Amino acid sequence: MTDDSDTDDADESTDKRLVEGWHGRYYEDFAVGDIYKHPFGRTVTETDNVWLTNVTMNANPMHFNEAYARETEFGERLVNGLVVIATAVGMSVVDVSVNATANLGYDDVRHHNPVFHGDTIFAESEVRSKRELESRDHVGIVETELRAYNQHDDLVLSLERTPMVLKREHAEPSAAEPPGWPEGIGTQPEEL
Repeated sequence: MTDDSDTDDADESTDKRLVEGWHGRYYEDFAVGDIYKHPFGRTVTETDNVWLTNVTMNANPMHFNEAYARETEFGERLVNGLVVIATAVGMSVVDVSVNATANLGYDDVRHHNPVFHGDTIFAESEVRSKRELESRDHVGIVETELRAYNQHDDLVLSLERTPMVLKREHAEPSAAEPPGWPEGIGTQPEEL
């Protein structure tokens, strides 16, 4: 005998709908002084360091020669600074440049503390300035300061980053066609 008051969620029909996800910030969304703590930390592995060191042909033995690095003041290999830069910039994309049409510059790059294999990097960006362009009405320039920290709250990197960001009225994102998706891919509104 079953209790009619119990309902089986699997038997209930539900309406499906496309729901808009995060489309990133557009030029209008940036305000000077805003700070975005980027989601997710990233633990830097030995593999990350070795791969990028090899890809960039960086011949400094501090990054790939354990015997050499053991005799230095650090006592172990250091993570290649380009790994740290690429990781921190990549973390910032979700908040700063998903809708960028170009990155105009990376300035005043500073490595404040070393990064070692196994360190976890966290990043945040602060909006320093923004300006419209007379020559391009569909974008604006946003200047940010990107800061990266390790798991001990030591500042390991800072840099100024300047993307050219699309204005919302020129993007026209939708739930069916978010940024980066071509028309007709995946679930379509008429299928719901």
